[in-house]
Amino acid sequence: MNQNIVILGMQWGDEGKGKIVDFLTRTASYVVRYQGGHNAGHTLVVNNKKIILHLIPSGILHTNIICLLGNGVVISPQSLLDEINMLSNLGISLDGRLFISHNCPLILPYHVKMDILREKLLDKKCIGTTKKGIGPAYEDKVARFGLQIRDLYHESTLREKLKNIVHYYNFQFVNYYKSNPVNYDFILEDLLLLKKVFKNRIRDISLILKQAELDNKKVIFEGAQGALLDLDHGTFPYVTSSNSTIGGIFTGSGARLTQMHAVIGIIKAYCTRVGSGPFPTELTDITNDYLCRVGQEFGSTTGRRRRTGWLDLVLLSRMVMLNSISSLCLTKLDVLDGLSEIKVCIAYKNIYTDKIITNPFENFNWNEFKPVYKVLPGWQESTKGITIFSKLPILAKKYINYIENYIGQGIFIDIISTGPDRLDTIIVRDISNVNYV
Repeated sequence: MNQNIVILGMQWGDEGKGKIVDFLTRTASYVVRYQGGHNAGHTLVVNNKKIILHLIPSGILHTNIICLLGNGVVISPQSLLDEINMLSNLGISLDGRLFISHNCPLILPYHVKMDILREKLLDKKCIGTTKKGIGPAYEDKVARFGLQIRDLYHESTLREKLKNIVHYYNFQFVNYYKSNPVNYDFILEDLLLLKKVFKNRIRDISLILKQAELDNKKVIFEGAQGALLDLDHGTFPYVTSSNSTIGGIFTGSGARLTQMHAVIGIIKAYCTRVGSGPFPTELTDITNDYLCRVGQEFGSTTGRRRRTGWLDLVLLSRMVMLNSISSLCLTKLDVLDGLSEIKVCIAYKNIYTDKIITNPFENFNWNEFKPVYKVLPGWQESTKGITIFSKLPILAKKYINYIENYIGQGIFIDIISTGPDRLDTIIVRDISNVNYV
């Protein structure tokens, strides 16, 4: 039986999921995105060439892979078209290789405008969104109000729905935000032009996945963002608008529980976060500058400099538990090569009572606790490009072992990334041997 693989980020996103999906799809038939929108960005480096994808799954770079966008993905039609054109200009054909759920919600100009105006109004209390309309589009979905891709192909219905939605948004833009309205005719004209591009790509994704199971085809489920940004289980309200934990797979694609075999949690060797919100291990010293510079910690979607911090094992343990993780992948190990000491958070201490806690989500006020660190010696040797575990410096191995021992739960780090290229990868243990969930 082919082993289907779930790839989930265990932190606040930007863990390097795209590279790992790209690496593992060599033996797969399908790669599925099931949540998020073009606020996610996966950066791949192939033969020293950087390719950034926002909506289309990372597996598209392999010519034998069929990529699917499930109903849980919110789609900006123009952004998807731009991405298709970018890949076509690189000589990557998408014919018969990219299919989209007919139930995908659409992100349109009024969503983007609303996102921008809200963040501006909140000012210093803003969430720190990418201002791409993701949240407002999901709100319309939950309100049973928004447009789906299927609406593009029923013009009379499209016109009527769009007119009502534009009226609803323009009332707020003008009367509450004191801003200009959006133009109904312009939006409709763009949609009528774009629908021709997507018509032959619309499918029932759940049926494709069912057939893949019957045909014994290998499927990789590619998550966007990270588990700590999950709408229900993340650092609310500083989260994304979808479920980036494992449950999002089922609601966002129509996949069956029996199709989940290995669940690989992707963790960066340190932590980063884009936007506002709690970040207990955040650094503001020269180590922050070092990690940002060496790790190239700038958002692939926004270009914003990421906040950096030490690896938080407390939060990681919780995300491993919540997501039924069967295996871990550690990325950007090489970024730590130049550090003389490396810290990992192993608990939190109340700044008023000195009480130690290890569950920060239970009656937890982020401002009242500070991290408790374990300090480990840095290896100060190059790990970049190493592909065999035994060739890693001894202290790098000890760092990896410490993480495994803390996490416990029978979970091991089976894949290690030692550089941005797809070949800069160590397979510690064949993931086909991990325990199935």
